[in-house]
Amino acid sequence: MATARPGQFPGDDDFPWWLVALSAIALSLAGVIVANDIYAQVFAVVTKGLGVTILVTLAAFTLATGLGLVLALMALSEHKALRQVARFYTEVIRGVPILVLLFYIAFVGAPALVWLVNAILSPLIEAGHVAAVEVRDLSLMWRAILALTIGYSAFIAEVFRAGIQSVDKGQVEAAKALGLSRVQRFRLVVLPQAIRVILPPLGNDFVAMVKDSSLVSVLGVADITQMGKVYASGSFRFFETYSIVAYVYLVLTIGLSLGLRAIERRLRRSAR
Repeated sequence: MATARPGQFPGDDDFPWWLVALSAIALSLAGVIVANDIYAQVFAVVTKGLGVTILVTLAAFTLATGLGLVLALMALSEHKALRQVARFYTEVIRGVPILVLLFYIAFVGAPALVWLVNAILSPLIEAGHVAAVEVRDLSLMWRAILALTIGYSAFIAEVFRAGIQSVDKGQVEAAKALGLSRVQRFRLVVLPQAIRVILPPLGNDFVAMVKDSSLVSVLGVADITQMGKVYASGSFRFFETYSIVAYVYLVLTIGLSLGLRAIERRLRRSAR
């Protein structure tokens, strides 16, 4: 039985027949979309939400990555209070379904945030220098982005924490002996090595967020899923519509997965 070479994962040499099959199906469906007026119309409507899907995903993932890094550093802090706060946050948020979190942030968290902002600005509001903020000023799309940010930051924090802890402590001690500050040790020694461990699961979280961004449609945000839902409810062409919706998501997620795998292979080769 063939075994993988050192530094190589099993199956790396397998010819990607699955990708050939998927490519053939994708090309066939593309041909149907071009040739069939109904599918072409559905595709044109559904892809109007593509920009919103990309915006929601990129904005939420960027914010979640930043917040996740902060939480990971808190979890690894020398201060017990910071570690406990980070652990409390990650355990609670990871235990709440994204859909529930979406509703909670949209209809409970957003009004509470507006109330807090108005309370802080109350002297300026009473003096007439600024107008009071209203709940409708915070759009449903940004409420959805905030919910995805909070939901994914807990998972990303664990990814960062595991990656940082994978770095050999001896190298950190050596950097400390050379007189590097804590920030310099993290930036020059820890992060460059941890990124090889962090990138694959972080990429998986990004692909997962592309799919979970479809949940924002429950708030009426005009993403791919919402555009398909509106079209299907008006035309009753559910098969055609949701086939196209699934097709668009598959193109996005599989394309991203292939790109991330290529980056991962390059990192593995550079680490040898």
